[in-house]
Amino acid sequence: MARKRKGARLYWRNGRAYGDFRDYADVGGKREALIPDGLTNATDDPVIAGSLLGDRLKELQEKRRNKVLLGVERDATLKKFAAEHLIKRAKSGQVTERWLTMVERHLREAVEFFGAERQLTSINTAEVQKYTEHLLGIDNGRGATLSDASVRKYLNSVSNLYRRAQSEGAVPPGYNPIAALMDKPTAKRREARWLEVHEAALLLEAARLYEPPPDKHAIPYLYPLLAVFLLTGGRKSEVLGLEVGDISFDRKTVTFRPNEWRRLKTATSHRTVPLWRQLEEVLREYLSGPNAPEGSLLLPSSRRKKEGLITDLRKSLDAIAQRAGWKPGEIRTRMLRHTYCAARLQTTDRGAPVSPFTVARELGHGGRSLVDRVYGHLGEIRHRSDVVEYRVSQHLKVEGFKDRLKVLRERGGLKLLA
Repeated sequence: MARKRKGARLYWRNGRAYGDFRDYADVGGKREALIPDGLTNATDDPVIAGSLLGDRLKELQEKRRNKVLLGVERDATLKKFAAEHLIKRAKSGQVTERWLTMVERHLREAVEFFGAERQLTSINTAEVQKYTEHLLGIDNGRGATLSDASVRKYLNSVSNLYRRAQSEGAVPPGYNPIAALMDKPTAKRREARWLEVHEAALLLEAARLYEPPPDKHAIPYLYPLLAVFLLTGGRKSEVLGLEVGDISFDRKTVTFRPNEWRRLKTATSHRTVPLWRQLEEVLREYLSGPNAPEGSLLLPSSRRKKEGLITDLRKSLDAIAQRAGWKPGEIRTRMLRHTYCAARLQTTDRGAPVSPFTVARELGHGGRSLVDRVYGHLGEIRHRSDVVEYRVSQHLKVEGFKDRLKVLRERGGLKLLA
């Protein structure tokens, strides 16, 4: 039989082992059955009982040390605290359901790696380094592994959890093994992808000519959808959450405002942008045609039984892009926002070049710094105009444009060009 340890006593009842940890009642110690993992009853093996007694005693001593020396006021395991963290974030009303789903996925991965019952104070930076290496090897579902930028998001979600843990006394002040990591994966700095004005015109023409397959999940209004992206510069969630009432043909404006479908990213995201002539033409035809929305959303999901947001555009974008000569995955909604910015910077305002600050406000930024550093692009082809528009007839002299247009028309039928 194992010898008595200081602060704990091993005793037996009906042939089963129990531990008396009442000397550590201040950190949850009591009389407890010594049950090995995977079993439901206390062990009857003296060797195993002694090992379990020592492990539990070590755990209680660690809790007391944290409480007395480090000021940790509560017991917190990773899985339990992660669940509390998500619930409190949801109740705050400051995050979207999409954000919560993403963070839940990130934290679930951390729980699986570190262990559901791991104390937050027991996870150190060396283990976080191993976790980072583990994340870099995870399949991203597209035939590759997670990028540095994606891994950084996984780490940020755990780091945010530790910030809450500090504020609630679950870890010592300043304790954050993620923040202490020396070399965090970082997204590679490079110029974002965007389209020249003539390329955007070709893409928009491809959408106009495209006829989706007879599939209940197919989006039948890709032309107006792409037109809104290219002619407003809206973020993906902003565009997909637009309501019919946000379009004013009288005032010639498009308004991005929070609604029941989605919130906006920042306070400056609530804004009004011009309803450019080309977009007005497209939307007038769309709203009076057979695919006009039946509810409040301007561009609802194709599932008509219940109005909702479109959740995935990638396959539809690939279908259009391939017809115009791009490869699958090359055209995504974020680059359309950059394209609008580049095209808008080429416009004039009362005869003078438009102010970058004006463009920044239309993008929902509080200042022009992001336009200068990230969103502003200088193309090889200058196209000064009073308005933002992408019409194929304006770019027939661009080298190679006629050839791509000819191929597109052969693939898309003999519809007249805009």
